[in-house]
Amino acid sequence: MPCSHDCVFDIDVKLLVDTSDFRMGTRGATTSFLEDEVFLAFSTYATIVVLKTMLMAPLTAYYRFTRGAFSNEEDVRGKSEEQKKRLLRNHPDVDRVRRCHQNDLENVVPFVLVGLLYSLTGPDAATAITYFRVFAASRLCHTVAYVLPLPQPSRALSWLTGLVVTFCMAYSVLTHKRLL
Repeated sequence: MPCSHDCVFDIDVKLLVDTSDFRMGTRGATTSFLEDEVFLAFSTYATIVVLKTMLMAPLTAYYRFTRGAFSNEEDVRGKSEEQKKRLLRNHPDVDRVRRCHQNDLENVVPFVLVGLLYSLTGPDAATAITYFRVFAASRLCHTVAYVLPLPQPSRALSWLTGLVVTFCMAYSVLTHKRLL
């Protein structure tokens, strides 16, 4: 005899109850996911690097206005043709900040995705927090080295440090229970 709609409703309610009380099984049944030390640290450091990435847009605008270098026709509307020719141009400082922002997007997004998956594998808290701190510090150093600019290899080393951290976490995720 097929199941009635009440049976389906009972299954849905049970699934809702079971998933609403999610617990991290690898670090103990009493630790709630939202109270988990690793997840809270990840949330903190991910927020820091995402905010830093977001702040690159206003920094680009600041450089555009202070250097008088605009890229779009509508940005110089109302100006004379002579002023438009002078203002519609590239500036090395603006380009440098934009490249730094692009580099953030290329590195912070993978860190956030891989870091979230890594947090869910139940890693050692000290190791995980070290990874998160090192990545955040490397991105802050990368921005300073890029925008000022500092001599190489400062920028390259800070970029490489963050990349290695992300790859280490990815390796840990892929080898966690070897489900491949």
